[in-house]
Amino acid sequence: MLSDRAGKIKPSPTLAIDSKAKAMKASGADVISFGVGEPDFDTPDNIKEAAVKAMRDGFTKYTAVGGIDPLKDAIIDKLKSDNGLSFKREEIIVSTGAKHSLYNVAQALYGPGDEVIIPSPYWVSYPDQVILNDATPVFVKTYESDSFMVRPEALEEKITKKTKALILNSPSNPTGMVYDRKTLEKIAELALRYNFYIVSDEIYEKLIYGDACHVSIASLSDEVKRKTIVINGLSKSHAMTGWRIGYAAGPANIVKAMTNIQSQSTSNPTSIAQKAAIEALRGPQDFVVAMRSEFDKRRRYLVQELNKIQGMTCLMPDGAFYAFPNTSGLYGKAFGGRKIASSADLALYLLEDAGVALVHGSAFGDDNHIRLSYAASLDDIRKGIGRIKEAVGKLAP
Repeated sequence: MLSDRAGKIKPSPTLAIDSKAKAMKASGADVISFGVGEPDFDTPDNIKEAAVKAMRDGFTKYTAVGGIDPLKDAIIDKLKSDNGLSFKREEIIVSTGAKHSLYNVAQALYGPGDEVIIPSPYWVSYPDQVILNDATPVFVKTYESDSFMVRPEALEEKITKKTKALILNSPSNPTGMVYDRKTLEKIAELALRYNFYIVSDEIYEKLIYGDACHVSIASLSDEVKRKTIVINGLSKSHAMTGWRIGYAAGPANIVKAMTNIQSQSTSNPTSIAQKAAIEALRGPQDFVVAMRSEFDKRRRYLVQELNKIQGMTCLMPDGAFYAFPNTSGLYGKAFGGRKIASSADLALYLLEDAGVALVHGSAFGDDNHIRLSYAASLDDIRKGIGRIKEAVGKLAP
């Protein structure tokens, strides 16, 4: 008999879509994937070499649970130089990916009777991590007209005596939008007034385009910093998804609790990946700049083409590598006896009839949209958009 907890959650929809697309490819199907949030670039050679050196030097044993000091120091220097934040080693924990960092926060902070506010649309794992820790996710809707930034007055309406934390994601997955300083200041004021924590997921911080600017909410004041746990990692910025290195920075008592929890779950992150992470943070950053430039080209092309499709509209994302077009104009249409009544219907139609994998918006709490990742080659994006246009063109009322 499974636990009640296991029955409350579902598999990650993004990973499920990626798995199905890979299975179809393995069986010989021609599938173009816009599904998974993973850079299509390889990890830079200097980072790989740091891992090879670590292996050759015999750095293959257990390390301190929360990460080695040289890596913590590199993270501290990064947070200072990039975000204007000052932390000590005891305020840093390194985990096996930013998702693990988020889960450690959930384990350390949330419990029965707690409410955690999550702006919608949201990354798929936020609600389930709250539920897994016996707390209640409370959703606050955001709107395209506000570039999917939460309205402070709407946020305040959701705050109760049970509110323990707000999960904030900027740049956002799935919308690609970036919170401006003015909105962050209003959110921070609410956190201080009502005494709740802010879990600030900044994993896409390095992937910002145009005039947009990343501001870590923790940098607004010392008081706000004391109520914030900053989450980041190297998966997106340095094409290191498989290396599984994420980190959190926050109040020492919370980080200590997270470290104790990690000691009973995974123990330390992989030793050689930690050495590679030091090189990623301290080594040349040319790769990050070049990757961001390429993503920018893809972003502009993809959104331009999406907006040419009748029944779709798409905001230009400011960060990350996702487009989040509104597809509600296609609902109610059909082709070959297949009716499109939801984002899930549309995603299945495009996968099975057009060979294009993407994620339905309902997985992110917004059924009026679909999510496409442009972490794919420009050639694949061109082919995929062509297939989407053709498939949508077949739909009729």
